[in-house]
Amino acid sequence: MNSPKQMIELQNLTKTFHTNGKDVTAVNSVSLTVNEGEICVFLGPSGCGKSTTLKMINRLIMPTSGKVLINGEDTSGLDEVTLRRNIGYVIQQIGLFPNMTIEENITIVPRLLGWDKQKCRDRAIELMSMVKLEPKQYLSRYPRELSGGQQQRIGVIRALAADAPLLLMDEPFGAVDPINRESIQNEFFEMQRALNKTVIMVSHDIDEAIKLGDKIAIFRGGKLIQIDHPDTLLAHPADDFVKSFVGQDSTLKRLLLVKAEDAADNAPSVSPETPVAEALELMDELDRRYVVVTDAENKGLGYVRRRDLHRQTGTCAQFLREFNATAAFDEHLRILLSRMYEFNRSWLPVMDAERVFLGEVTQESIAEYLSSGKSRGGKTSIVSPADLVAEG
Repeated sequence: MNSPKQMIELQNLTKTFHTNGKDVTAVNSVSLTVNEGEICVFLGPSGCGKSTTLKMINRLIMPTSGKVLINGEDTSGLDEVTLRRNIGYVIQQIGLFPNMTIEENITIVPRLLGWDKQKCRDRAIELMSMVKLEPKQYLSRYPRELSGGQQQRIGVIRALAADAPLLLMDEPFGAVDPINRESIQNEFFEMQRALNKTVIMVSHDIDEAIKLGDKIAIFRGGKLIQIDHPDTLLAHPADDFVKSFVGQDSTLKRLLLVKAEDAADNAPSVSPETPVAEALELMDELDRRYVVVTDAENKGLGYVRRRDLHRQTGTCAQFLREFNATAAFDEHLRILLSRMYEFNRSWLPVMDAERVFLGEVTQESIAEYLSSGKSRGGKTSIVSPADLVAEG
């Protein structure tokens, strides 16, 4: 299996401002990597250094020391204009030019890069369709003629217009109302997965970070405290600060991250031809009230209940019941728990895309997974206290 390709690496990135006659370190020796196609969300309280770190990547703020590498290349050797034209940038205030049409706003960087008029227009139409705005209706309009949510969508796709591989976003959805924000988040996530952009995003919202992030980086006092997959961050916070920042409901938040196949147990199955006596013996041995029935290709057909088989003869095929609710392997646990309550079920069979039976999710298996110490992100990435002292 090939190792993921690193798109961006920060090496001991530091920023010190001279203010009121003294030096203040806003970012203190931050090192991290983000792989190609990943979304990394910077989180932390106000003044923690997350936005300053982001702006040092495209040199809106010049680093005091340290390096920024993109695809292994030290960007300090690039002039600022070339660097910024190859990095998409989205801010909370959107920053659309009021005297330009929507098409002109979207295509400003492609035009600076020398794209011809038709290629620019084709790109604008393609991106408008991705955010569900009708090109014929909106491309000739001006920003003042659009709602706040529509303007924010334009701000996002403008950053994607030149097809830059790296996208920086500074609280891009923070000023949008909750209903529009969720819709724009969903559209952005779909676009990012389709276009495979590498994204670094500053946010103040832990729920947004969990929803969008492949990695979450927690900052405090200019230092990087922990960077991890969201599930690992929730399951294994590095310290009390991270624990309090992610919230007391971290276990409930994990329900959105853990997939059905992660929490499925190794449930047995029988075939339609299995004799009733053999199925009963299996259920007695494992203390189960039911067992799933699968065909020769291990595809789920239904299930049989112990009480239906009691004092009966024949095969399981005669007593087969259809599933009234199932779980897809990639559905998250919050959906599954909702479905369990909706159908008054204590368990759901987990199927892959071909309906192959993978096991069962039960309330017990969910609780066991969440309390087991396992996480979807694997090994925890924590900056050690010794490192923080050395840096400080």
